[in-house]
Amino acid sequence: MTAPDFAELLDAVRRAFVDGTGTAAATEVRPLDPAEARRVLGDHVAVAVTDRVVLADLLPGREVTAAIAVTGDGHGVLVHTTGEVGGTPSAVAEAVEAATAHLAATVRQLRDEAAVLDAVHSTGRELTAQLDIDRMVQDATDAATRATGAEFGAFFYNLIDELGESYTLYTISGVPRETFDRFPMPRNTAVFAPTFDGDGTVRSPDITRDPRFGKNAPHHGMPAGHLPVCSYLAVPVISPTSEEVLGGFFFGHSRPDRFTARHEYLAEGIAAYSAIALDNARLYERERTLASELSRSMLPVAPSAPGLDVLTRYLPAATGSKVGGDWFDVIRLPSGATAFVIGDVVGHGVTAATVMAQVRTAIRCYALLELPPSEVLRAVSALTGGLFGESFVTCFYAVHRPDDATLTFANAGHLPAILVRPGAAPEEIGEALAQPLGIGTEFPQRSTGFPPGADLVLYTDGLVESRTRDLTLGVEWLLAGIPEVLGAADLGPAWDKLVAELTRGRHDDDIALIHVHHRGEDEV
Repeated sequence: MTAPDFAELLDAVRRAFVDGTGTAAATEVRPLDPAEARRVLGDHVAVAVTDRVVLADLLPGREVTAAIAVTGDGHGVLVHTTGEVGGTPSAVAEAVEAATAHLAATVRQLRDEAAVLDAVHSTGRELTAQLDIDRMVQDATDAATRATGAEFGAFFYNLIDELGESYTLYTISGVPRETFDRFPMPRNTAVFAPTFDGDGTVRSPDITRDPRFGKNAPHHGMPAGHLPVCSYLAVPVISPTSEEVLGGFFFGHSRPDRFTARHEYLAEGIAAYSAIALDNARLYERERTLASELSRSMLPVAPSAPGLDVLTRYLPAATGSKVGGDWFDVIRLPSGATAFVIGDVVGHGVTAATVMAQVRTAIRCYALLELPPSEVLRAVSALTGGLFGESFVTCFYAVHRPDDATLTFANAGHLPAILVRPGAAPEEIGEALAQPLGIGTEFPQRSTGFPPGADLVLYTDGLVESRTRDLTLGVEWLLAGIPEVLGAADLGPAWDKLVAELTRGRHDDDIALIHVHHRGEDEV
């Protein structure tokens, strides 16, 4: 009903308020909010309101003699009078209701359809925002099983392993997973083929009466012990980009004719969103795996160094897509000194991993020339200027010389290192000495004593910073936790425990770590 139509209807309703002589009675119009309109009108277009309790609630303190509630064009109003009127208003309400009955039915249908669309789109938004494949497919199966009213539902989907081979997994909703554990994966039989081949939706009021059912050995139907299936609905999940069949939804019910055209529509809508979500999740997983493997392949195994115990850790991001930019290196120099490098490419994914590899190689080359730390960083910064686009690289570079037990270092915008001298509390060194690589041009270096019994810790920000904790607090927690690590009999498990405590197992960025303990033996 358009706005002019509603105005004409409202005017006609107001003219219906007349007294016994046919004289028009004075009327007033009170707007109804959506909750009030639903309470008074329900699914009707016009209703004569005679309930005194309702009238007292809507018009407190008024002696209302007649009232009609009317809706249209998204509005609800109450036309009322306190004057003397005959029975005409009630008759008018009945006449309006009768004349607009078809409209009310259409409105109800549109509301139902809108609710269906809203449910599908709401589910779609949740699915397409999810990048964890396991969680996404389970959420999709649960949502589709609820939407179709199935007793149980399953989602069989295809993934690609690291060798490029396809394999199939599945999720179950509505019944325990163990219910299906002893049954083999469904084969491409006459019943399943339309779904697995992507030919279209199959909806059957009784699948056991379908001419395609029971044609395949060895079971010729459902295996012994299978849940009873009468009503059957199956929908393929097809990639909108590659048109590849990614899998299929299957829904069952023990009673016949349980799935309607609306259930089919809902299942197809959720399947379409699931295809987009699965495409996104698979692409994300491939990039994340590639970046992680690329990073791992380029990280060295720390060489042995006389008089030093060196422990390293590299952990790719446990959550999110942040992977690929952190690295460490331990370099034995021709003079017998040892260089320690920790760095972080600001950026993520394969690009960050590639930049990291270039910078790490450049630093290693200049380090082997025995250049001082300041010169190593200056040369690498000049070499890589403009290489990173809008990104940049932070790096802490330190060299231990065993002949004089010193540590010489320079810092290109990285977090300060932590030095623990024997009998002293942990202290930060090298804070804010210079800008990151690719931006800075001068990199002042400093030297400090590194006697036997001392420890050096280099790390990246993934260890101390997260979405729920700022960097300063994370560094404070790290400094507080190091003494317990140093007192442990085995540094490896002690560091793993501290990392888990600092990140709570949910670090959303890479973590790289070097711990150097000056043992003080076998010095050259």
